Amino acid sequence: MNQVINRAISVDARSSLSCLVRGFRVSSQNMVISVGDKLPTVDLFEDSPANKVNLGKIAAGKKIIVFAVPGAFTPGCSKTHLPGFIQKAGELKSKGISEIFCVAINDPFVMAAWGKEHGAEGKVRMLADTTGQFTDALELSVDLPVLGGKRSKRYSMVLEDGVVKELNIEPDNTGLSCSLADNIKV
Repeated sequence: MNQVINRAISVDARSSLSCLVRGFRVSSQNMVISVGDKLPTVDLFEDSPANKVNLGKIAAGKKIIVFAVPGAFTPGCSKTHLPGFIQKAGELKSKGISEIFCVAINDPFVMAAWGKEHGAEGKVRMLADTTGQFTDALELSVDLPVLGGKRSKRYSMVLEDGVVKELNIEPDNTGLSCSLADNIKV
């Protein structure tokens, strides 16, 4: 019962806070990823179902950025979120970032086409979370029926050696404020 009450309090506090870097835990089971946590080792896909990418393994010994969007080709994601990271890629990499990854619950072909349309090659790697398993492991999924059901909340994070150092989750899950490239502190 204590866990349920703590979780309800944390969820309410989380939704009433603005864009703050979070560093608290909500329960001992199914915890939302937090600053200080290690990234889970779940396979994602790049370009095709044959090309598995595991961010938990890739992040070992590196400093990377991972950001997620509710859907490829959607207006906010296509006009603001992805283009911001593409435009800032050189600057972020000059500050020690090894790679930048965009994650969405889509298929790898859609992610590849979306990245190609925006000139992401060499700047932002486009990863498909085909079943939402990675997003669920972070406990950052949200039900958006208008976009087809389960999607990722909009967020950005900086990881060092696979550990979350900065985490920016949009307070309304889909808005465009704290998770943008301009707000990344490297």
